[in-house]
Amino acid sequence: MLQKIQETADFLKSKISGSPKTGIILGTGLGNLVTQITDKTEIPYETIPNFPVSTVEGHSGKLIFGKLGDVEVLAMQGRFHYYEGYDMKAVTFPVRVMKAIGIENLLVSNASGGVHPDFEIGDLMIITDHLNLFPEHPLRGKNFNELGPRFPDMSEAYSKDMIAKAKAIAARNNIKVVEGVYVGTTGPTFETPAEYRYFRTIGGDAVGMSTVPEVIVANHSGMRCFGMSIITDLGVPGKIVEVTHEEVQEIGNKVQPLMTLIMKELIKEI
Repeated sequence: MLQKIQETADFLKSKISGSPKTGIILGTGLGNLVTQITDKTEIPYETIPNFPVSTVEGHSGKLIFGKLGDVEVLAMQGRFHYYEGYDMKAVTFPVRVMKAIGIENLLVSNASGGVHPDFEIGDLMIITDHLNLFPEHPLRGKNFNELGPRFPDMSEAYSKDMIAKAKAIAARNNIKVVEGVYVGTTGPTFETPAEYRYFRTIGGDAVGMSTVPEVIVANHSGMRCFGMSIITDLGVPGKIVEVTHEEVQEIGNKVQPLMTLIMKELIKEI
């Protein structure tokens, strides 16, 4: 594993000039951010040694190095999901590579189903914490001290400093944001009404199929994390309707400019 991480990191370093400190996983709501990255080098996943290849519609697969404003960034366009059949080592492999390249801050986005009764479709939720319901833990197995400690602390999985900055940016720009706990599940089914009630009962505000594994591994390696969800459907009694992947993408596209603005300003400030 260590050899593969180093091999991939060395390959990527040979392709780029500069040393970005901020990594972005472009999930739902951040796709258009790539159009604002300048001086960019795009590297398709299939050309990167040891990299998995994304199989999901709407998730093209490439790494993008470049500048967002004056800040050097590394963006992942297309993430890997447990429901695609990858094990957790593969799902989180790109985060390990980011760390090996020198990334210190990780920003992630996703689409999720809101279970908080006050949430509305199209809300932007700043993730304050998460509940991990994936059956396989990304740190299961032998621990390599070079990557992080055996029992990593998760008391601040999402950086309070970045959360405060993001809230201030949203307020300055009159963008409504909500805050909440993200529940990570395997998917690929959307949730049943009983599951939605369960996630709310155990302390969740929104539920989705990604993000948690990457954030766990980023914290293990010493990165600071920030995450945002677009609430694309509701699991609130009386508001539950049938939902499709296409509808999720459509709602994500509508609020993209708002999330993009918050993330872009945050990257400038960190």
